[in-house]
Amino acid sequence: MLDGLYGEKHRNERLESCMLGNGHVQFGGGPMEQGIFCTSPAAYPTPFCPIFVSACLKGDPNSCCWMLCWPFLKSKVGGSERQRQRTDSTHVLAKVRAINRLMCVGEAMRFALNSLAIVAGEWLLAHSDPEWLDRYGHRIEESRLPRSQEEREAVAELIGRDGSNLLTDLCAAEAPTFLREIPAVEILRRIWIQNYVWVEGQIHWRSNEDLPPGNQFINSPYDPEARYGKKRETRWTGYKVHLTETCEENAPHLITHVTTTAAATSDEAMTETIHADLQQTDLTPRQHLLDTGYITAPILVSSQQQYGIEVIGPARGDVKWQANTEQGIDASQFVIDWERQQAICPEGHRSISWTPAIDKRTNEVIKIKFSTTDCGRCPRQVHCIRSEKKYKRRTITIRPQAQHEALQAARRRQKTPAFAKQYALREGIEATISQGVRAFGLRRSRYIGLAKTHLQHLGIAAAINLVRAVAWLDGDELAPTRVSAYQRLYLAA
Repeated sequence: MLDGLYGEKHRNERLESCMLGNGHVQFGGGPMEQGIFCTSPAAYPTPFCPIFVSACLKGDPNSCCWMLCWPFLKSKVGGSERQRQRTDSTHVLAKVRAINRLMCVGEAMRFALNSLAIVAGEWLLAHSDPEWLDRYGHRIEESRLPRSQEEREAVAELIGRDGSNLLTDLCAAEAPTFLREIPAVEILRRIWIQNYVWVEGQIHWRSNEDLPPGNQFINSPYDPEARYGKKRETRWTGYKVHLTETCEENAPHLITHVTTTAAATSDEAMTETIHADLQQTDLTPRQHLLDTGYITAPILVSSQQQYGIEVIGPARGDVKWQANTEQGIDASQFVIDWERQQAICPEGHRSISWTPAIDKRTNEVIKIKFSTTDCGRCPRQVHCIRSEKKYKRRTITIRPQAQHEALQAARRRQKTPAFAKQYALREGIEATISQGVRAFGLRRSRYIGLAKTHLQHLGIAAAINLVRAVAWLDGDELAPTRVSAYQRLYLAA
């Protein structure tokens, strides 16, 4: 069946020689060139060929991953040009260990000393303290670090003084310039800025409240791009990968887009990027199934206006108490007169103030206020206002017109049975993530840095597409969700 995929000169055994017994693809088993198995006698010693690596690192998703072979695959599998697609993300553990702040500064110092010992040994001997050998000659984790907070801060500040003295010598006019350009030295400088503060000429350990935001904080000197991430109960140091795939019933489910971000990057920040990349590669879906994390009011509008994509997924609900009590009067019950820039409450009273503003998340909003006179004598005040002020008034905050209307329409739609049936198709992306994690090592990065981790994810996506395309051409049907005998017994009863 591979003859139909690659042509006559690419035989089945070429693929089989690169596959393990459990269906995993072994990239190193056969060199690949531009997504097709290489026919030249030259063999590449690395898992990825130079052309593949170059295309990936240039950020050209149409010529890497697969994506490498995607236009050819489209012609083979058929289907509409604008297929439905779905996206989800999962966490990726960095190649480095997760360590605490105290171990991080100690390892940063050790990393810098080891790097300087290799390139400038004589200079380091002249500018280092013999006591440093006991402190940094071995891994910090092998030391018996104190348990009390006061003692740990004392150790941290001792390390801080050592690092500060080293950085001072490195920045001196007589020090060789190239020493300051060593990556380990630059990482040491950045970690010291993040973890220490100078007060009256003395270096002090920063409190947890005085640290930089998570998307900037370096958690390990050995991978300065790995970030701390948290999603519900899951906490990790590393990255996040977003996978987008087709989900038509009569075609193979192939990955069309892969993006790797820092762990602290939110899902909603990537929706616009994914849509723009899909448009660039002529893979724009007609419908895009997403979970709540990817959907915001601006995205509901921009996806339709700029890309012609219908976003299907549950929008964030109104968290105000009025929307979560039985008789509460929430913002959706107010009629908005956009031309007159007024809102009308359910009791027929018009607002007296209409103020465009920017909220804490830098979103454009409109703050609308009602008269204290109208609100003070309203019979439904108890279901509308909980203010302790003497003169009470209702204030609502809404989005600009296009965003407000799109958000309200999405909230109404997601309460219907038709939406539940349509949105159920999104859960299939969980199977793709599971396949990537269990069969292809998606959960843990094999490399240092965001760019190389992304390259790994592109290779995994290419392998998944290869396995799925071959299975589809061979006539293999999608396996149904597993149901245990106990579940089947109750479903049949």
